[in-house]
This record gives sequence, C-alpha cells and structure tokens, in this order.
Amino acid sequence: MPKINMLNVKGENAGEIELNPVLFDAEINEHAVYTVVKNLLANKRQGTKSAKTRAEVRGGGKKPWRQKGTGRARQGSIRSPQWKGGGVVFAPKPRDYSYTTPKKIRRIALYSVLTSKLQENELIILDELKMEAPKTKDMVNVLSAINAKKKALIVIKNPDKNIIKSASNIPYVETTNANTLNVYDLLKYDSLIITKEALDQIEEVFA
Repeated sequence: MPKINMLNVKGENAGEIELNPVLFDAEINEHAVYTVVKNLLANKRQGTKSAKTRAEVRGGGKKPWRQKGTGRARQGSIRSPQWKGGGVVFAPKPRDYSYTTPKKIRRIALYSVLTSKLQENELIILDELKMEAPKTKDMVNVLSAINAKKKALIVIKNPDKNIIKSASNIPYVETTNANTLNVYDLLKYDSLIITKEALDQIEEVFA
C-alpha cells in the first residue's frame, strides 16, 4: 500500500498517511489517458462556427452571361465558390462535438494520472487548509512553504470562498472540488495539492 508524508500549511511533516492502492498504485495506461483527454477537449468545443453555402448567399439568381459564344468559361451564378462573394464549399455549420467515453475507461485514466503524480513526486497532501479571509499573500506563503510548483491545482472537499478567492489572483493556480476531479485538469498542473478531507472524498467517490 503506497504511503506519503502529509504536510501542514507551514510545510512541516504532519505524519505519514496510507493511500488507496486502487487510486495511487494502478497500472499506468497512456492510451486510456489520451482517450479521455481527447473526449474532454471535444466536449469543450463550442461548435458554433458557421459559413454560407452557395445556396444561402444572397443573389446570383441570374446567369452572368450566356452559355456559349463569349469566349469565357461557362458560369451559372456569380455566387459559385470560385467567385468573390460566393458561397463556401462544404461550409462549416453549427454542430455538437461532444460524445461519451465509457466510465471504465475514465476511471482507468484517472487512476493512471493519480498514480503518475505520486510516482513523479507531484502529489502533496495537506492535513487541512483554512483561510480566515480571502488573502492572496497567505495562499502564496502556503504554496511556498509546501514547495508547490508554479502550476498548481488545489483540491478541496467543498467550495470555500476564502480559499478560492485567495488562489484566484495567483497565475497558474486553480482550485477544484474533489467530486469534480478530471484527468485534463490533473495533467495541466505540475503540483497536485489535496487536503486530507478531500482525499477521503476522492477515495469514496472514485475508488
């Protein structure tokens, strides 16, 4: 069973903690991670781009010149794609890019990334994280004390206004809830900071 030293907000050792092997000692499956990230990015696409085909561009109803005898190429409409102001060939239209990846694959990918974070020493467990008031300086001091890297993801159990606001003005630092954890966010940040109560919830929800 994997173990890790838990820290307090001053960066001091707060005792050793055992991690769930299902989450933090899994076989790393890179293809599952790729599949899930591709799915998450596709689901983020707005799919709102649009252009007009030759059937939708206004005008062009009259044949610009007669079929034969002018010496020029035959043309049926001034709104054909080769004309300036004409329609677009295979014009993009609003569409839904989202699709669903099987839950089993999503879980395998999550286990792979969490295991990788532990193996690469990018996982930090805090005994607790509390802010008396929203203060960026206090959060900066905490991150510095625990030797968090510049790009850090802080995982908390429940939305905490003071913690969220304290981190919101720090570049490349983000907060998220334990029950909304996803593979893309985990990969985007170099340090994964999880509070003890958030870790318990992650194990309860995902293990």
